[in-house]
Amino acid sequence: MAARPPDDRQARLAKMQAAQKGEERRRSFLVIGIAATLAVVLIGVVVGVIVQSEGQRSEVERAADADIDGVEDLGEQTATHVTTPVEYEVMPPVGGDHLPQWQNCGFYDAPITTEAGVHSLEHGAVWITYDAGLPADEVAELEGLAAENSYLLVSPMADLPSPVVASAWGLQLELDSASDERLRVFLVKYLQGEQTQEPGAACSGGIDTTA
Repeated sequence: MAARPPDDRQARLAKMQAAQKGEERRRSFLVIGIAATLAVVLIGVVVGVIVQSEGQRSEVERAADADIDGVEDLGEQTATHVTTPVEYEVMPPVGGDHLPQWQNCGFYDAPITTEAGVHSLEHGAVWITYDAGLPADEVAELEGLAAENSYLLVSPMADLPSPVVASAWGLQLELDSASDERLRVFLVKYLQGEQTQEPGAACSGGIDTTA
């Protein structure tokens, strides 16, 4: 059989190389297309989560702009530093004379010194007190809130008027559950809110002992 001319072999080789390059280009376009699609989907998911989160946050903030159902305004409070126990008109207190040292904000699983907690209120903290018999999942929920907010003080207290009580300087909200939506609104409105007696004062660097 006669040998193929060199030009035929070169032509076939060139055709094969062209086909191979075309296949590589198609694969590259496919990979790029898949990556682009995944990127668009991922961006959409992230944007959706952000929009949903912002919507929820704005809903709470809008609620905080209005009066919160159940919040009691207990009026002006004294604020003298004392070193002796104080008999407060309401318990938990929402202000009044208090220790020179403030209680470091955070979560406590044992009662704290009341007069130190009041000093924290003066610095713009919200003090959540809870009954020792509160279900463990609700206590864990309060602990999570304390971890998220540097000016939130959480501790158990005996003889509360309700299972959970949120207090700010001069203000108080009694709640049956830690899951009550009004608690989050209360925090948005009053953590370092307008009621704060000493704006900018710390809620750390004080004492962290329990009673």
